[in-house]
Amino acid sequence: MKNYRRLIIPFLVTLVLVLAKIYFREESATWTGLFSVLPHINTILIILGFTWCLLVLTGILKRIFLKQFDINQENNLRARKVYTQLNILQKIVNFIIIILGIGLILVSFEPIRKIGVGLFASAGVAGIIIGFSAQKAIGTLVAGIQIAFAQPFRLDDAVVVEGEWGWIEEVNLTYVVVRIWDQRRLVLPTTYFLEKPFQNWTRTSADIIGSVFIYTDYSVPFDALREELDRILENTPLWDKKVKVLQVTDAKERTVESRILVSAKNSPTAWDLRVHVREKMIEFLQKNYPAALPRTRVVLEENKSS
Repeated sequence: MKNYRRLIIPFLVTLVLVLAKIYFREESATWTGLFSVLPHINTILIILGFTWCLLVLTGILKRIFLKQFDINQENNLRARKVYTQLNILQKIVNFIIIILGIGLILVSFEPIRKIGVGLFASAGVAGIIIGFSAQKAIGTLVAGIQIAFAQPFRLDDAVVVEGEWGWIEEVNLTYVVVRIWDQRRLVLPTTYFLEKPFQNWTRTSADIIGSVFIYTDYSVPFDALREELDRILENTPLWDKKVKVLQVTDAKERTVESRILVSAKNSPTAWDLRVHVREKMIEFLQKNYPAALPRTRVVLEENKSS
């Protein structure tokens, strides 16, 4: 009931305007001068009133439907999908309502109505001109509709775009706002996500695997590293207890590369877990195996001639 209160004011305003229209129809026959334009102004206001009511109604219906979905819960994949679709669909419907409202207001003027009939007669030429002039705008609008149904991303998805890592914060018909990890906002046209590749870390689920690389000397004891990794993960709530791996992934001329894979419930937690594991593993090496840290060896040979 609280949602419908938003509709009371626009409905009452529109109702008063309709009643005034009935009054003008009966009394305006004898009006002259400035008073003669009041019925036409009233018609325009009625169109605006109905447009206002429809815009408010779409917002109410969206809120009522979205109450069934909680985007703040941990497993919110379906909720984010519905939120994304409804937000874009509401903007599409609102855009159509506004365009129709403007069109009805213009048609209410007799001179413009005659011009409109002339344009309709030459609709082929007008269509070509409008098509060329509005090609980019129409393409952007169509891209927004495609994103609503194809959904290459959803609200609150973790993405990597233009080398920046962040979350989808806002999805509009013509542009998308990405909230970068340092609170900056990256604004991109909707066509960008259909024409260029980007990474979506939470496309099918929120959980994610993070990697940590450690570079050490050849003398490092790998079994001790694995035991320390077990201890670190068991003592942090950041780990979701699904993935825990330490592997030697490369051996270069001076260092050994070890890759640690750990899993977390979502991308922000995975970032914090990676930082935590990296710090604790380095502290462990510094304290217990300082000789296993990367080093450069120099071999000095005795000069036999001396």
